[in-house]
Amino acid sequence: MNTLKSLITIAFISLSISSFGQDKKGNNIDNSNIALQGYSPVSYLDLNLAQKGDKNFKSKHKDIVYYFTSTEQKKSFDRNPSKYLPQYGGYCAFGAYAGAKFRVDPNKFIVSNNKYYLFLNNLELDAKQLWLNEKNHSKLKNTADKNWNKLKQTYN
Repeated sequence: MNTLKSLITIAFISLSISSFGQDKKGNNIDNSNIALQGYSPVSYLDLNLAQKGDKNFKSKHKDIVYYFTSTEQKKSFDRNPSKYLPQYGGYCAFGAYAGAKFRVDPNKFIVSNNKYYLFLNNLELDAKQLWLNEKNHSKLKNTADKNWNKLKQTYN
């Protein structure tokens, strides 16, 4: 598995290196401090949907801006923001498993145990499918969690 992990890491780096000029260490945000590329964290978790939020419904948590689809979603987030934060700061879960940070496609995600995980997807690589193909969410998550403790302290 270590060889596979190394090959995947190399593939991620070679496919994605030009996409990561503006990392903010532990959170995958743009220069406007907008999380999730404007997608609603409440939609992921409560509806199992990727929905673009609306600038009229937004909240700030720890200097990061989150958008929502409605006043009700905003209220849900404001009551318990930590419940709705993305795993691995919104970086690719499979990337965290492989020991690296990668931007994500906000439409590629899974919900498991009341948490949501986002994944890189481009023309050559579907990280969500790689995660699902392993058929061992717990093992992948445990490794990603360990790696994330170091990754969240680093720039890309």
